[in-house]
Order: sequence, then C-alpha cells, then structure tokens
Amino acid sequence: MKLEDIARELGLAELTPEVSGNVEAEIERGYASDLLSDVLANAPEGGVLVTLQVHLNVIAVASHAELAAVIFAGSRRPDDDVRAKAIAEGISLYVSPADTFDIVGRLYAMGVKGNHA
Repeated sequence: MKLEDIARELGLAELTPEVSGNVEAEIERGYASDLLSDVLANAPEGGVLVTLQVHLNVIAVASHAELAAVIFAGSRRPDDDVRAKAIAEGISLYVSPADTFDIVGRLYAMGVKGNHA
C-alpha cells in the first residue's frame, strides 16, 4: 500500500511535506517499538515505524534502518530540529491521535505486516 494511502486511511497529520518522494513508496512491512535498539535490530527496510518517542535519536535510527516513515502515536509531536533532520534524511513523519495499538491494528488490517508475517 502506498504511504500516501496509509496516511489518508489513518487520518495522519503529515509533518514533513517536503519529503514528497516517499508518498509513493510501497509500504508492505511495519514495526512498532519505543526501544530504539530493538527498532535498529528488527525494523524492516523501507517500512514504517510506529512509536511514542519523538526525539532526535528516532531519526538517526530510522535513517540507519532505512525506514520510509515514522508515525508518532498519541498526538506526540517532535520538535522542529527533529523534523528538520527527518527532512534532511528523507524520512516522512506523521502524527496520529490514536494509540500505538490502534494504529498497528489498522495498518495490519490494510495489509501492512510485520517481519514475520
């Protein structure tokens, strides 16, 4: 499913419209974790991360793991420096008022699977 379709279906607020190339990215896999070492070790390349963490290290890990996007759950929003780093790294950022469990459940229902599905 295309990232732009996911964003529309989930009603996500886009934080990085400057990263326009990612909206066409096909997202087949996702990962949810707030433990960044876990994300680094297990998140699928080209996938989407759902997390509560909103600090700069999230972008460093997402970049290293070659993720296409990060969805911040619970209406949590990163600071402008985090957003700027994501733009520089080409990572799309979104925010949702929903909690992590609900976001992941909806992603799964749309066909986005985990690493072992």
